[in-house]
Amino acid sequence: MPELEPQLTALAAQIDWPATPNLVPAVRSRIAAPVMLRATWYQSRWALAAAAAVIALTALVAYQPSREAVADWVNVHVFFQRVHVVPTPSPLPPGPLGQRLGLGGKTTLADAQHQVSWHVTVPSKLGDPDEVYLQLPPTGSAQGEVTLVYSKRPDIPVAGETGVSVLVTEARGAVDRNFFGKMLGPGTTVEDLTVAGHRGYWIAGSLHDFYFNDANGSFRGETMRLATNTLILDVGGTIVRIEGNLTKAQALEIAASLH
Repeated sequence: MPELEPQLTALAAQIDWPATPNLVPAVRSRIAAPVMLRATWYQSRWALAAAAAVIALTALVAYQPSREAVADWVNVHVFFQRVHVVPTPSPLPPGPLGQRLGLGGKTTLADAQHQVSWHVTVPSKLGDPDEVYLQLPPTGSAQGEVTLVYSKRPDIPVAGETGVSVLVTEARGAVDRNFFGKMLGPGTTVEDLTVAGHRGYWIAGSLHDFYFNDANGSFRGETMRLATNTLILDVGGTIVRIEGNLTKAQALEIAASLH
């Protein structure tokens, strides 16, 4: 306790207390009011002591020069450890690959083609998709969205813990290079190009969000599921996104094989 008293005295000069309101009317009214029940002297004394202790300790912890002194007095120490390597997350539970990526409902290529108005293109370079997903309005774009899921493919590493090598997503709409302006982080680049007469963009780096105007002209934003290199093409009014741990040459080869 002798060490605590000087600390409290020093702290008093450091705390900015709010202006004290006029308490006279409230005090007078309480004095004039009849007292119905009064706590015994030892109850009031210990309640006030406990409240004072809580206030004093809270203020001292907030006051930087006093933290170590208070910690020594009450024998409380807190240690912080900086972690430089984040542990690898546990693999996702078994199940359909696309189901874990929020791509809509699992379906077949034939059924997806039956439910959308445009021709769903498939890259012959990758072969038949392992899974097909269809996302319709209101969660999907105006005329729906089809995603082809490809698991392991030669020379294309799986992206993270997803178990997916490549995603090919298609929706009716239009895209503009300006949409990429605020999405490109450090080390991420965008390059204009043309594939088989179709205008496109090669984005090298982590693209996490993608924006486009859907078939109804509504501005729409989506999360890139793999957050890897991405090739975006405008194939006659159908936006085709090819995501994966792909080199530019691999992405162009896949895009050239769309049919």
